[in-house]
Amino acid sequence: MARALLIVDVQPTFCEEGELPVPGGNETAFRVAEFVLAHRADYELTITSQDWHIDPPDHFSDDPDCIDTWPPHGLAGSPNADLHPALVAALGENGADVTIKKGQHAAAYSAFDGTDPAGTPLRDLLSGAAVDRLDVCGIAETHCVRASALDALKLGLEVRIFSDLTVPVTEDLGRAVRAELSAAGAILTSSS
Repeated sequence: MARALLIVDVQPTFCEEGELPVPGGNETAFRVAEFVLAHRADYELTITSQDWHIDPPDHFSDDPDCIDTWPPHGLAGSPNADLHPALVAALGENGADVTIKKGQHAAAYSAFDGTDPAGTPLRDLLSGAAVDRLDVCGIAETHCVRASALDALKLGLEVRIFSDLTVPVTEDLGRAVRAELSAAGAILTSSS
């Protein structure tokens, strides 16, 4: 069996200069990039997910509540929907082993809601590579990292979340989500 690294939505759209900024997003992106440089060889697969919105009905709003509706973000083809430049550099010219794009026409918080360029769902890609252990990091801990980790647990994968390689939207929400993930069976740990 094998371990994979899932890097969730490390995109400028969720960093300080983006459309839906998470405080600490840039710092998290640089820490994730450093981890990839040091540890990529430890994984069977390195996977990235990206919000890649084209027309997600009811997800965007001119008056968002930031619970179910959001300002436009992760717009397909825009520079801020690309992977963070630090992560691109760390992955090198060949990029990630698997790239998942999600949310083209739906909200799609979880990386498991997306597909690779051939249309293959993430769960099938992991199964095909005999991955049974998944390390998860990225932005934001309280939303897409949470949803991706919970879906991985539902599939029976062992899930570790690197708390130092993710960031919550707010610390209060972060505490609540960490308790939820731990209760669901995720291992919350440091990348070191």
